[in-house]
Parts: sequence; structure tokens; C-alpha cells
Amino acid sequence: MRLRPTPRGWALAGAGIVALQLGVVLGAVDLVRFGTLALLLVVAAAVGVGALDPGRGKHRLTVQRRARPNPVHAGDEAQIEVVIAATDPAARVRLAGLKFAEQAATELSGGRPLRARVARAPRRVTVTYAVQAARRGRWPLGPLVVTRSDPFGVVRTSATLGEQAEVSVWPAVVPLPTPSDVLVGEPDRVALGARSPSTDDASLRDYREGDDLRRVHWSSSARKGALMVRSDERAGMRPVSVLLDLPARASSLEWSISLAASMSLAMLDGGHPVRLVSGLRDDASPYPLAFVHDRSGPGARSAVLDRTIDLEAPRTAAQGEAELVSAAHLLHTSDAGGEIVLAVLGPLGASARAALAHVADTAQAWAVVRADTPAHQAEAEHTIKALRRAGWRACRVTVGEPIVDCWLRLLGSAQ
Repeated sequence: MRLRPTPRGWALAGAGIVALQLGVVLGAVDLVRFGTLALLLVVAAAVGVGALDPGRGKHRLTVQRRARPNPVHAGDEAQIEVVIAATDPAARVRLAGLKFAEQAATELSGGRPLRARVARAPRRVTVTYAVQAARRGRWPLGPLVVTRSDPFGVVRTSATLGEQAEVSVWPAVVPLPTPSDVLVGEPDRVALGARSPSTDDASLRDYREGDDLRRVHWSSSARKGALMVRSDERAGMRPVSVLLDLPARASSLEWSISLAASMSLAMLDGGHPVRLVSGLRDDASPYPLAFVHDRSGPGARSAVLDRTIDLEAPRTAAQGEAELVSAAHLLHTSDAGGEIVLAVLGPLGASARAALAHVADTAQAWAVVRADTPAHQAEAEHTIKALRRAGWRACRVTVGEPIVDCWLRLLGSAQ
């Protein structure tokens, strides 16, 4: 709590001190009385306001803060509701007369003061306001700043109330068409349509949460006493891995993440198991290569988008290439037969090109190669030619262009 006199309080205290001194020197009783009264008024106001500190003592006020929706997409608006409640009559006294100001990260407030609506009731005060999510990430809200002054306006106190909350911001995404015929191809669709292959051509593994129950091999499960599922991906839709090469430039980073997230959701909506792979940062997850299924319910889209919130640009180009090589190795060595790989890449060095060449040995590989600046266009074309020689389908895109156009251009590269 910060307790300080207002300008009126400083003036009153100064006048009281001067009057008291003059009264003593001149022997003027009235001046002594005035000076004493002025000083006592300031002291009494400070004691009274300090005693009503809302954050201390047994009769504290409680604060609840809710954001809807949370997470929110970048560029969208979230409604924030803060409820300050009094739990007993003594707390109600502390609640009366408080003024409230909310704090929010610049990425949510735009650096402008928040304009809030305040609704007062006998036992609670509700503060509601809107924030605009400007950037992907995790951004703090609060704590609440409360101020109080005495009836004469000579002393003011300010304090923080409640804890910080957090608003998670997903990248902006664009709805994309799901072109199964183009990505899979008609002959493959016939083979992949078999959802109940015989055990002769399907290996079994333990059931994992999110697996399609239609892939459960019931006779083997009965024998082993545990659910067993066919690991042969022909038992369902082809799995899709979206590989994201994180650029160092902030503008390119957000655009690339939005493109990768939009691709992931398009394939998820099309019924494919999807995973988003971005390099060494995936090792922080206990299941870095787990696929998300649309059959997992409404949480499937959230699971994909949650992986994008904490992505950061590499500190150096060497670090970025090392992460990409690591991600390519994980894709090449993981057991996901018949996989489709969709990659969002920048111009690649020799080691990254070599690592990605092996991915096309076991997967159907597609890539968009961004030119971060006009100077990078020649490097991007060199990368595209190298990928095509290795069996990839690839096209060049420009950072900032419409995501739908990039997607349709990639699909057109199959023709």
C-alpha cells in the first residue's frame, strides 16, 4: 500500500506547520489552534484511509478475473470480467468508495488506458472491459490497482489487489480447403480407405488416448487383456506432419506460424491425424511427436494451436538450421507409415537440404519456401530445386501474401 497526501493535503499540512510556528512565536492562540487542527486533520485522514486498506487484515476483498475466450486468436477481441467481492460486513466497508484501474500487457491494451464499465452492488463490484490481442504469446492481466481518498481529499492510498491472470493468444488462422484428392491421390485413396485390414498386414501396439476405436483389434485385445490397435496407418486417414522452419525475423515468424497453423487445422478438419513439428523446442513436450485426431473432440484444435503459443525465433541462423535438421531427423525416423509432410520453410543450407531429402524417402512431402526479403528470392529458388530433386513438391511464397493463395499454389505444384 502507498499512502501519500494529495496536493491539497500537502498544502494543508504546510499551512498548519506555518500557522503553528507563527502562533507560538507571536503568542497567537488562534493561529496555534488552526495549525494544530490542520495537522490533526491530515493525520486523522491518513489513519482512517490506511485502516481501510483492502488488501490487508482479516477482512480482505477477493478478486476473480475471467477472460472469454481464452485462448484468443491474434487480431480478435476478448472480454475481461473482474469481480471484486466482499465476504463480510467489514469487507463491505472497505469496498465502498474504492476506485479501480486495471493493468494489462501492451500486447493486449495497445499501450492505451483500458476503458472499463463498472457495476456496483452491495457486496461486489464488477469491472468489464475488452482487450485486443495484438500478438501471439502469453500476456499478463492485472493485478488490479485500487485507490481511495478521504472525504476531504487530503490523503490518497493506492494498492494492488488480487493476482495476475494470463491471456493466451493463438496465431491468426485462415480457413483453408481440404484437398484430399490432391494430397493423397486416387490410387492411394483406394488403399487407404481400407479401415479394417487383416492382422497379416497390420502390426499391433498398445492403445493410446485419442486413437480411433475402429482400429482396435478386439481378438488380440481379448488375448492380452489390454486394448491393442493396428499401427498400420491404412486403418484410417493418412497422418499429417506439419514441419515449421522458424525464421529469425519477427514479421516472417508470425506469418509462418499462421500459415503452418492454418494448414494443420485444414488437415485436421479433413479427418487426418495431425502433428506440428518445429525442431528442438518439441523436446520440451513429454510426447513431442504425438498426433492429434479430430475424433478427440473440440480439444483437438486447441491441442494443435496450443503448440504454437510459445514458439520463438531462433537466436542465430545456425541454431535455426540445427533445429530444422533435428525435426527432419525425427520425421525420418518416426514410425508413421504413409505419412504426409507439409513444410513451411525458408532458404535452406546444405545440411538442412540433405536432412529433408531423406524425409521424402518415407513420406509424401510438400513444401512452401518463403522468401523473407527480395534478396532471398534466388536462395529460395535454389532450395525449391533441391527439394524437387529429392522428391518433394514445392513452390515459392512471399512473406505477407494471403495464406489461401500460398495454399492453393502449393496444391497446384502437383500438376
